[in-house]
Amino acid sequence: MSLFDKLIVWGIPFVPKPIVGYFSKGYISGPDLQDAVRKVKELNTRGMMATMDLLGEEISRKEQATEAAEEYKRMLKTIDEEKLDSNVSVKPTHMGLNLDPEFCYQNIRGIIEVAKSYNNFVRIDMEDRHTTSQTIDIYLRLKKEFAGHVGTVIQAYLRRTSADINRLIDEKANLRFCKGIYVEPRADAYKDMPIVNENYKFNLEKLLANKCYVGIATHDEILVWHALSVIEKLKLNKDEYEFQMLLGVDEELRDIIVSAGHRLRVYVPYGKDWYAYSTRRLKENPGMARMVLKKVLGLK
Repeated sequence: MSLFDKLIVWGIPFVPKPIVGYFSKGYISGPDLQDAVRKVKELNTRGMMATMDLLGEEISRKEQATEAAEEYKRMLKTIDEEKLDSNVSVKPTHMGLNLDPEFCYQNIRGIIEVAKSYNNFVRIDMEDRHTTSQTIDIYLRLKKEFAGHVGTVIQAYLRRTSADINRLIDEKANLRFCKGIYVEPRADAYKDMPIVNENYKFNLEKLLANKCYVGIATHDEILVWHALSVIEKLKLNKDEYEFQMLLGVDEELRDIIVSAGHRLRVYVPYGKDWYAYSTRRLKENPGMARMVLKKVLGLK
């Protein structure tokens, strides 16, 4: 990322919320469940799977987590009734991790219990470094009871990732594998993108070679190419992995992957708590952030 792009990213928190919202529309299906249902139906007709996510994180009251958990149960019921090809993703801090880890565990367990009744699946999202160990522990605890109905996420930019993957390989974990987007200190995360990419490639091959089911979550065509080369080398069947991408990001590459016969899942978030998610997406995409700042400054 250039110095100019870094300055743009630094300035995003100072952009008025309505402008951030306007430029983030493509990343979010809408405020309500039915908005997400419409988007998932559209994706399904184009041969793509989905994972639905209720936006929200780092809640301050247990009642917020309870309400969110009930919305996830309604989401799973709706997926079943509408016959959608979709699972769900849930953030631990949205379920109360920072308030009470056991309360969080029970909330996620209740959602997975409903998912199992519909033969569906829950992805436990990964957040910043402070939650990594607890998230993995919650996942492994739930996997003992709900194998086949729960997975989690691993981020390639963290220095601890290789050690975490070695542990998870023994469990034949179901993982979404992404680069990672939270801003972390150098002591915990690689700061050079070429190193992040190499760590991604190294660990992806290790996971696939050890028969872990991986959601290959990237919009980087270099990493997509590498994944395809590993898939061919290992002679994997199409049901032993999937690609994953965010709503609104590189739709052309998304179509190319699907047209080549690979399974692909799109992350479809909805909800009223959109701001934190949107600012992370803009920080990830300096080109879009540049457009936002030009709007603020009245530049063409």
